[in-house]
Formats: sequence, C-alpha cells, structure tokens
Amino acid sequence: MARRLLGADSATVFNIQEPEEETANQEIESPHASVGSLLDGQKEYKVSSCEQRLISEIEYRLERSPVDESGDEVQYGDVPVENGVAPFFEMKLKHYKIFEGMPVTFTCRVTGNPKPKIYWFKDGKQISPKNDHYTIQRDLNGTCSLHTTASTLDDDGNYTIMAANPQGRVSCTGRLMVQAVNPRGRSPRSPSGHPHVRRPRSRSRDSGDENEPIQERFFRPHFLQAPGDLTVQEGKLCRMDCKVSGLPTPDLSWQLDGKPVRPDSAHKMLVRENGVHSLIIEPVTSRDAGIYTCIATNRAGQNSFSLELVVAAKEAHKPPVFIEKLQNTGVADGYPVRLECRVSGVPPPQIFWKKENESLTYSTDRVSMHQDSHGYICLLIQGATKEDAGWYTVSAKNEAGIVSCTARLDVYTQWHQQPQSTKPKKVRPSASRYAALSDQGLDIKAAFQPEASPSHLTLNTGLVESEDL
Repeated sequence: MARRLLGADSATVFNIQEPEEETANQEIESPHASVGSLLDGQKEYKVSSCEQRLISEIEYRLERSPVDESGDEVQYGDVPVENGVAPFFEMKLKHYKIFEGMPVTFTCRVTGNPKPKIYWFKDGKQISPKNDHYTIQRDLNGTCSLHTTASTLDDDGNYTIMAANPQGRVSCTGRLMVQAVNPRGRSPRSPSGHPHVRRPRSRSRDSGDENEPIQERFFRPHFLQAPGDLTVQEGKLCRMDCKVSGLPTPDLSWQLDGKPVRPDSAHKMLVRENGVHSLIIEPVTSRDAGIYTCIATNRAGQNSFSLELVVAAKEAHKPPVFIEKLQNTGVADGYPVRLECRVSGVPPPQIFWKKENESLTYSTDRVSMHQDSHGYICLLIQGATKEDAGWYTVSAKNEAGIVSCTARLDVYTQWHQQPQSTKPKKVRPSASRYAALSDQGLDIKAAFQPEASPSHLTLNTGLVESEDL
C-alpha cells in the first residue's frame, strides 16, 4: 500500500514478511547476501537432475574426443613415468548464479603424475587460451581457474575443465546461470547513499505484482551427437542422426548448400522417443550431394554442425547368369565327388546351396562349399554315401536378380560291368532266308535278294548247309 501511495522510490517498507519468504527475498533482492553473496559477484546453487544429466553427457563425450593441443604448456617425453597417477580432482568446480555484468570465477584443484594438461570448454566447445573474454590461470599447487570480469547473457552455460596425462583423462563441470538485470532499472548493486527498498510479499499477490517478470531458465542448444562426412552410393538410403539438448526444446532445420531442405517423398525428417533427430534420404541421387547444415534454435540461441555428403555413381547392375551349369553326376560309394558350375553377374552374386529342401549353410569336414573370383562354384563331398544322393540346387542372387540350376547326384554301392562274350553264336540251319541271322541280328539284305527262287522258301525237313545262310 505504501508503494502505491508514495511511489516505489519514496516508500520505505517495514519487514513484516513471513519467515519462509524472508529468505527468498534476501536471495533475489538483497545486495548483501551471505555466502557467495552478490558482493563477490557469484552465488552458488544446486543444479537440477535434468541439468546434471546434461553435464554428465557433455563430460562423457569430451573425455573421448580429440582436443586442440596447440597451446599446451606441458609436454610429455617418450620415457614412461614411474609410479604414474591418472589425474583426479581434489576440489571440483561449483555451480553459480550471477547477474549480468558481474564477474565470475570458476576454481578447482587437480593433481596427477605426470603433471596433467588442462583444457577448458564451454558447452562442449574448447576455449582457446588466447580468448580475451576469459582469463585462464594455473598455480603450482594445481589450482586452476577461469575468470571473466563482466559476464553477459551469452556466458550462460556449462563450463568444463578436463585434465589429461598419459595415465588417463578426467573432467568436471560447473554450471553458470546469468540473470538479466531487473527491468525496473534496479541493479543488483544499489548506489551508495540510497537505502535499498524492500517490498513485502504475501501469499496472495496484489494487482501490482501481476506484471512481475517470472524467472525462467533457458539453455542454448547443444549437440550431444552429430554425424561426420558421409559417402553413399546412388540409389541407396542415407541417414543422418543427431541428438541435441536445450531448454526450451530446440527446433531443428536442415540446409543443403545454404538452401532449406523441404520434406518430400524422398526426404523425411523424424524424431525418435530418445530425442534423436534423423534426416533420411531414399533413394539418394546426385542432386543430394553437397554440404548439409543442421541448425538447432530456441529462445536462448542457436547451434549448428555441418557435414559433406558424397554420392558415388551408381554401378551398372547385371543379373546373375550361369556360364556353366551343374551336371548330373554318379559316384561309387566312398569316393569323393564335385558338383561344379560357373556364374557371372554385377555386383558379384551371393551363392546358396540346397539339397532337396534343406539349405546347406556352412561347410563341414566332409562337405565343403567353395567359390573363387572367376565365378567358379564348387560343392565338394569327401567319401560320398547313400545319404548324399539326391537333387542339389545352387542359386546365385544379386540386386539385379536371381537364378538357379539343379542336378542329380547318384551314389552306387559298386560298379556292375558285364563282360562282352567273344564266343561265336550257334545258328541252326534253315531253308527260310528269314532265319538268316548274323551277329548283329537278322540279315535283311540276304533275306530279300531279288534273284531268290521260290524253291528257297520251301521248308525242307532236313538241315541245310551253312552256305545257305
């Protein structure tokens, strides 16, 4: 009421708040807060579980990614260090909440043997030691610090320090929340000579509080996963996956050589439940080649990454063709046998064998499948048995088609060969020329001689001489 009647600058308000609201007002409005007060420019606070998961993902990726070592002051020789100790933090970074324009310093202490190299990162991007905005220091006792004299809203983010030596890597992260100056013009440091004006709060706000700005937390987009350059054959499927964090949830857009990529039948943009965004191109054509840029944007800012897609020329495909087919084969029991054929095709086809309706998927000591670079295909059976007899089918398949051929394998117990008789046949003499037989059967020519007389056709009761035959 005093604020309404006398004005915000003239009113002096007595502290009649409830105890629990006393603390809240001191944290936000009082320029004389306790530990980590606004007098020293930074106040420690505890991050949420969501922020902690983000920090853990950043540290996990950084410890497994290459770093820029151009500004390293520490160099390691080739001689191994005895009793080497991996880096570890005796004191880790803390999380701070400050107002825009105030200084802030992140401090930690790290040890290790040999002396670890130190790298600083902001939101996963390495901070160069030559950056004028930040002052990076390291003491002899292992205390490391990063300091900025006047923070801006762009300084809001996650600051990670990574220590590395030949024995390993370790990192820790401090969160910095930069709050904008109160829009009513009240700076966090009240000018000397002017008493700080405090406004009472009650559980039911009056109409004058309805226009109070509500503090919201915004986090710039940060890519937790991004693909590298890709080479895809024309006509194939191309998939680009990335994962981004930020608050509020960032919006993603894709560009090809600076021009927006629009969703259509060949270009699809998907988001999975685990937060992975995907750009899927199917089929890939030569027009899809170029530099792709993914841009993530929210109220706190934007971030992006780029990659190059190379489209390889499509290979001329030819369906498989049998140059030599399988042949029916017989073999004696216990002997080896080969079923062979030759096939061609582009790309080289895959080969599949079947016996009857059963697929032969792998070679054994007795039955083995072979294939060479010239298209020759062989099924070798060592010591054939009766069970190996049957119909065998070989199939050749590639992207252009499939072809098959089949042959029969017979396995005999033993070979049966009838010896040819050299003993001359006995022929009974006959008066009839139809009975004139030779070793090859009936001698038709002799039976139908034109000069034959009827008397020769008369059947005599006696035997005739062999000259009549």
